[in-house]
Amino acid sequence: MIKVQGLRKIYDRHLAVDGVSFALQPGQVCGLVGPNGAGKTTVMRCLAGLIPPSDGSLRVAGCDQKTDLIELKRRLAYVPDDPPLFDDLTVGQHLEMIGRLYQVNDFRAQATRLLSQFQLLDKVDAGATTLSRGMRQKLAVCCAYLFNPAVLLLDEPMTGLDPPGIRELLASVRQRAEAGATVMISSHLLPMIEGVCTHYLVMKQGEAKFFGTADDLRSAYPGIGSLEDAYFAAIENPAVGLAVDAEVAMMEGVA
Repeated sequence: MIKVQGLRKIYDRHLAVDGVSFALQPGQVCGLVGPNGAGKTTVMRCLAGLIPPSDGSLRVAGCDQKTDLIELKRRLAYVPDDPPLFDDLTVGQHLEMIGRLYQVNDFRAQATRLLSQFQLLDKVDAGATTLSRGMRQKLAVCCAYLFNPAVLLLDEPMTGLDPPGIRELLASVRQRAEAGATVMISSHLLPMIEGVCTHYLVMKQGEAKFFGTADDLRSAYPGIGSLEDAYFAAIENPAVGLAVDAEVAMMEGVA
């Protein structure tokens, strides 16, 4: 689960995230959407424990982000938009390293299944530097999935993927959520992730413009046709009352 209250992050004099609050339960998939500079990656990095928040409280996978950072990293996987792989390791060695670090039982068999699922099995002995952008992304996702984290944070994970790769990734996100994981997936393009998300956090210039389910987002703007149109409406004219009501209801559900 994820529970965030009043998250603020300031870089020097720049307010990157301003008072963001939301909560997600196991099995839910939240699309973190917004234009460039909205603060999406900063939210992800704060949740992952990579940068400290300037203010607010974060509880992720049952861990307080301030006091349980090591345990948090045992339960969470974060895949950035440009995964930092090890240039001197092969594809197979990356998965072996993760399997050993996280003490995954029978990790080699699981690694083989993941590599097969993401069409990387024939690259098991290839060095990371020989992989295409999309293959590097797939390898990072395989590493994240290997130890079955309770929370998955995927920051623009479809970058560099071809259409079959995107389809496989989104199918795998559904599978992880159905197995009980809490997933956040960020994107500039809502239609790319519309079929997999149960919830949306819409951001612009560091502020949360909307949080709730897809039905909530549509209901907030009656008469607007598509979910994407409702998203654009939320960015320009947030339905503050409904967004707050949905947020409070979610907080009570996981308190």
